[in-house]
Amino acid sequence: MLVLTLTGGVERRGRLPRGGCVVVANHSSHADTAALLAALDARHAPAIGAAADYWFASPWRSRLCSRLAAGFPVRRTGGGLDDLLAMTDHLRAGRAVVLFPEGTRGRDGEVGSFHRGALLLAERAGVPLVPVGIGGTDRLLPKHGRLRHSFVRVQIGAPLPATASPEEARDAVAALTARTKSEPLRDSRTRHRVAAVVVSRWALPLAFVWAFAEALSWPLMPELLLAAVCVAVPRAALKLSLTALAGSLAGSLLALQLATSGAHLPAPLTTPRMHAEVRSELALEGASAIRHQPWNGIPFKVYAAEAGRAGTPASDWLPTAAKARGARTLSVGLLFAAFGLLMRRYRHLYGRYLLLLGSGFATALTLIVTGWS
Repeated sequence: MLVLTLTGGVERRGRLPRGGCVVVANHSSHADTAALLAALDARHAPAIGAAADYWFASPWRSRLCSRLAAGFPVRRTGGGLDDLLAMTDHLRAGRAVVLFPEGTRGRDGEVGSFHRGALLLAERAGVPLVPVGIGGTDRLLPKHGRLRHSFVRVQIGAPLPATASPEEARDAVAALTARTKSEPLRDSRTRHRVAAVVVSRWALPLAFVWAFAEALSWPLMPELLLAAVCVAVPRAALKLSLTALAGSLAGSLLALQLATSGAHLPAPLTTPRMHAEVRSELALEGASAIRHQPWNGIPFKVYAAEAGRAGTPASDWLPTAAKARGARTLSVGLLFAAFGLLMRRYRHLYGRYLLLLGSGFATALTLIVTGWS
């Protein structure tokens, strides 16, 4: 469930009926099992039928399949029906048995023909057959491919009688699968426009210049920018955070040199008490006083300017500033990227998120400035 959440999220529609049932689903990826386990309710204690010649061919795969996926072996070459019918008592006890009647992973999103085993099991146990369509796993973990970012949908359909034909079951699963793919995620125009900027050639210069200016005089910290753009495009978080960090350090070095030469740059939204506190810390701790900056609310530019006035060497300032500023900037960028992944299905609310972010930042800034007045 955690992996699916971090790689795009999973959405379930529909519910299993009460009591035991045989779940039949399309199969295009090894991620299908994880998607079903995340979507099906725990009270059914789902057991997943897995190919014996693949998942139970070695001890480590067998342990992985049985312990993590509640898998049981189903032979594909002789004896497979006996393996299925052995689950009859589990179904009568209220469990769900999940099967992929195609027998193997399909290609190109097409649902292949179904074998009869699942229907015979449902008929023997006297339980309904439940069709399920899975969409997005073929992009998340393609056949013979690597894990990617993709939103996954699991659509649970209405139960079919155990007497249904393989063609009827296959058609029901195919219809549900098509439905999972035909509904795009709702998006926000604002997020779409922000994302267009983030993936353009202007994104990194913007992050660098914003952070550079904040280290000199600009009152809005680069973490505000990261909180906006990393939620919109989580995959860009690391490079934007590193670029903002580079801009912040470059700006602080310039601020240090200007202050050393006697220049006084504007410092809006700072207070004399902030400057006095930083001078006191620098007198006691030297350049390492910057370690307090991520936590006390005093802007980075105040530390850079006061360090210059105190004659702090750039060679002492840069490594300590990189450590303190880097921890904060990278943590913020990656944290909001993770939040963006978790909230991907709600990206149509991105405009409201920006309003909350802006009002929250304004409130926090007011409290900080008031507290240091």
